[in-house]
Order: sequence, then C-alpha cells, then structure tokens
Amino acid sequence: MLVACAHGTRNPTGRRLIAELALAARTQRPGLVTTAAFVDVQPPTVVDVVAGLSADGRPAVVVPLLLSGGYHVHVDIAQAVASAPGTVAARPLGPDPRLAAVLRDRLVQAGADPADPRTAVVLAAAGSSDPRSVADVERTAALVQDSWGGPVTTGYGSAARPAVPDAVAAARAAGATTVVVASYLLAPGHFHDKLGGAGADVVTAPLLPDDRIAAILLDRYDAATPSAQAR
Repeated sequence: MLVACAHGTRNPTGRRLIAELALAARTQRPGLVTTAAFVDVQPPTVVDVVAGLSADGRPAVVVPLLLSGGYHVHVDIAQAVASAPGTVAARPLGPDPRLAAVLRDRLVQAGADPADPRTAVVLAAAGSSDPRSVADVERTAALVQDSWGGPVTTGYGSAARPAVPDAVAAARAAGATTVVVASYLLAPGHFHDKLGGAGADVVTAPLLPDDRIAAILLDRYDAATPSAQAR
C-alpha cells in the first residue's frame, strides 16, 4: 500500500492535480494500491490514515508529496509511522535531477532564455524553519544552475530567508535585466498565489502535471519498501 501524503490545499485545481499524481503513479504501476493523506488543511490526516491501515493489519509506505525534508516530513509523517508497526516513510520527492528538469522546462515554457546570462532565476519554495529543508531547496537550485546561463538563487514564501520579493530585488540589484520566479511548488495554492506580487517579470507554472513526478514518487516508494531496505 502506498500512502501519498501531500501538504493539503483549499485550491480546487491544486487538489485535482495532487489526486491526478496518485492516479498517474497507478497508471505507471498497474496493480499498485494507493490512498491519499494530508498533513494540513484537508482531511484525511496522515495520522488517521496510517492508524486505520495499521488497525486493519495493512502495512504501508508513506511517500511525502513534498519537495524537501522539513517539519512535515521529520515530525508529522515520522510520528505517524512510528506508532504503526510495519509502516515506513519514504524520503520526499526532492531534491532530484528530474525535478530540476521539470523546472527548466517550465522556465522555457514561460519564455525565459536559458542561454542569457542576464536572465536571473529565483527558485521560489514554500519555506521551512528546518535547515534540512533549506539545504534541499539549495541543492535543487544548484541542479537548475547546472543548465542555466544566468544566476539561480532561492527565495521562500515563509519561515526561511530571503523572502521571494527580497530575492527578486537582490537579483535586479546584481544586474539582471530579467528576473523569473520559478515556482518550486507542486500545484497552485496559497504560496503560488503570492508569487505574482513578488516583483518578477515572469512567474512560471507549478510543477504538476508531469509524468516524471509520478516516476519519482514510485522510486521513493520502491526504495522505502521493507524488501528494498533489507538488501
């Protein structure tokens, strides 16, 4: 059993895209049984889902549909699986080179020129006070930078610094003629809605939909299964 655990959102498009991600994983892996859980905003909670499966004697792998390892991964999900024998947690989706490739595609689709050294990218993440999450986002920025001519920096919607508007302003001050905010978010929602007011010339679409993300989800599931851990 794969429990796809997302943050949760009130945005109907965001909810649909997260649901479609789980469906895409089942399409790529016929016969795989999946269910959804959330750490905030919408039910069912990961605690309730894992407890229910455990009570039925059904071990599971909880895959965080999150892009970095912050509080929700290391506390919320970790505590949920700790009380359910046989249930394990996979690592989050990011960082991963495939996510960097999706980000680059979104940048190009938005009209940004990867060969222009004066087109700066601000990788905009939701943000976390957990330094492990910040390190994961910085690693993703470095992966994007590998194939981008201009500077790639990071900005955050909450908790971490710099805030996205400050990162955009810093990129302009450093000499960029075009500043593009790359939305490092899976789907539309509260944080993505705020990016339009950050002062950038362009804001990219979120990462979903993209079949590469479903493939990452399945890789995280495979790596966390007890049989894989025993090897």
